[in-house]
Amino acid sequence: MSTVVLSVYKVANFPDGGGHFWVYLQYAQALRRLGCEVYWLEQLRPLRDPEREPRLLDAFLARMERFGLRGRTLLYRRERPREGDPGALEFVGCTRSDAEAVLRRADLLLNFHYAIDPGLLSCARRTALVDIDPGLLQVWMSTGELAVPPHDCYLTTGETVGTPSARFSDCGLRWIYVGRPVCLEDWPAVFDSRCAAFTTVSSWSGASWLRAIENGKPVLRENTKRVAFLPFIDLPRHTTQPLELALYLVEHKDAADRSRLLEHGWRLRDSREVAGTPEAYQAYIQRSRGEFSCAKPSCMDLQNAWISDRTLCYLASGKPAVVQDTGPSAYLPHGEGMFRFTSLHDAAGAFEEINADYARHCRAARDIVETHFDAARVLTTMLNAALGSGAATRPTTSAGVP
Repeated sequence: MSTVVLSVYKVANFPDGGGHFWVYLQYAQALRRLGCEVYWLEQLRPLRDPEREPRLLDAFLARMERFGLRGRTLLYRRERPREGDPGALEFVGCTRSDAEAVLRRADLLLNFHYAIDPGLLSCARRTALVDIDPGLLQVWMSTGELAVPPHDCYLTTGETVGTPSARFSDCGLRWIYVGRPVCLEDWPAVFDSRCAAFTTVSSWSGASWLRAIENGKPVLRENTKRVAFLPFIDLPRHTTQPLELALYLVEHKDAADRSRLLEHGWRLRDSREVAGTPEAYQAYIQRSRGEFSCAKPSCMDLQNAWISDRTLCYLASGKPAVVQDTGPSAYLPHGEGMFRFTSLHDAAGAFEEINADYARHCRAARDIVETHFDAARVLTTMLNAALGSGAATRPTTSAGVP
């Protein structure tokens, strides 16, 4: 039995992110079902109100216990740095030597925290970086915005990363495509034609920017879901299909956008209320008729064939998806179970096609995940690639389902 440490990013500090928790939980659950002993490693971020930390930790550890991980959770914080000293690491609930002992006996550190402390990496027998921001990560690395410590293996969820068709640098590294996992046991299909609205769960206007070149000059461009959705704000007026967004809105900052969306016919929900826990997030998706969502502008700029872990949860639940086209893909189909739109007209037409034979598209949605994103197969490929006992394969076609 292999021991795997998952080094995750900003989960404990984001208690309202039920979907964000599922990103990493898919890996943990799948690895455990494959017979691995799994540990969860995470850096705690400083809080504006330090007195909140005990309540935050209690709630997080209770959540970990529900999913069988409480006794295998390694949380640490960086002590306040002094000039010339980056600050030592302090573990919560155990000593640093105890945590390092887990890392030393682990077969693999599977790292999602791009800026992990190099000292923790050095404790592990073997390390693998998992790129869940394909294209963006390589841009951050190549421009010096992010300094990623060396790893033994580099895994990516992006089909084009490290290939001749990529619009971004491979940073001189060999990237192995592994895809995204969905635990089919945890995400059963829920076929119910009475579900009314196409929905999505999303951030809105967080501080996200992309360096780009315009007219030969470097510029910073906003790279948020806000910028992605506003060009499609008229969509509810072009379809009879109810559309609902569960958004993480900031009350004063996003008030004008909230009013605009409502005026144009969008239903709005507070993501913290309807998807703030892993259980609520799953229930919200499985009560939906399907998903409609736009992708951040970087996905179109980079043509990375990106698909979100959230969309895969909709598909696994038997919910058809109408999502923005992020580039040619060997795995992502168009026209059955999933529609990849490039215009408002495309999106409106997709709803008509889906609703004309809803049951067929629901079955096709589930088939997509069973065929290409089954966590058992994805994680087996990852372990083989990371531990050197096998090699992942890349898609062999540029479009359509092989």
